[in-house]
Amino acid sequence: MKKIVALSLMLSTTAVVADTFTFISPQKPGAGTSQWTDIVVKELQKHMPNDTLKVRYFPGARDIPAINAFQDELRFDNNNIVVSHGGNGVSFLQEPTAKYQYGDWDSVGMMNLNIINAKTKGIEYPLNKVTFAATSGRVPDAMAMTLLLCGPNKSIEQYKDCFKDKVKWIKGMKNGERRIAFKRGELNADRENPAAYKKHILPNKDKELWFHHGLLQKDGSHADDPNFPGYQLEILFEKKWGVKPEGRFYNAYKLVKSFRDSLQKAMWVNKGNPNRQKLVDALTKMSQDPASIKAIQKKVGKYEWIIGDKGNAQRDTLMTFVSEQALKDLVKFSDIALDVNSKVKEELYK
Repeated sequence: MKKIVALSLMLSTTAVVADTFTFISPQKPGAGTSQWTDIVVKELQKHMPNDTLKVRYFPGARDIPAINAFQDELRFDNNNIVVSHGGNGVSFLQEPTAKYQYGDWDSVGMMNLNIINAKTKGIEYPLNKVTFAATSGRVPDAMAMTLLLCGPNKSIEQYKDCFKDKVKWIKGMKNGERRIAFKRGELNADRENPAAYKKHILPNKDKELWFHHGLLQKDGSHADDPNFPGYQLEILFEKKWGVKPEGRFYNAYKLVKSFRDSLQKAMWVNKGNPNRQKLVDALTKMSQDPASIKAIQKKVGKYEWIIGDKGNAQRDTLMTFVSEQALKDLVKFSDIALDVNSKVKEELYK
């Protein structure tokens, strides 16, 4: 009898042992990914009442240091979760300083998100030159506006010349600076993730939606965003130019936008982490809780949750988009048009 009581006490004690989980955001507080992390962690905490969830803000150049640190050492702590964003997806494809490997991680969950581009009302492109800040993760936006402004059937060099003629690509601005500059009219275009768009752009009556990139589907296509219907790049391109976008430049754009947007807000742990299932279960409960979803959608919009193994499958699908030609064209445009420190990562397609 004493043994049974002791065993019951031991099991009860084990059941209430609490963990402290740290969600690592690669940005400072208030930045786009940190905003999303704060929102989700607050709601996730409600479904992990015996645990403590905290956010560690880990900013650095082009938002890469935190992700490299997770790859190198932080992932081996089973209570660490990294929150990667779309800029990290762009860097993974082309930047030599990005040393991380998504294949070494397991997905906890992600939202299948989008990036929304806005412009100042009354501005007409290409009559007015686009003025746009070149902060992290904006290669897909530069390529999308190039397609819209320059039309079909051009070489990478011709698209570069057209971009240089029609867009002023302004380097050196921090996120706070470019938001203020857009609000004041010093920039006439800007972009945000859905949560930051609602916070920073939507309240400004002199700003309007320009275009968005669409939502990745399981078959590799992109669908219109029901939160911003009718403004998908492909829809606007065909309306303006009379044909659907296609060809090498479009393929390079589709590659980089797919990595940027579908991995835009994703939570990862080290492969084989024993705490992963606990986190996945809690995230699943959160995604099915009307109160939590209402709170998240109020800040972010209505977007699909991709949880657990489905997140790994999303990553694996993205890797099938990688081709030697698309990577080379992406790097070439980034080099000659955007002055992005990039290289062709042969290990991604060989």
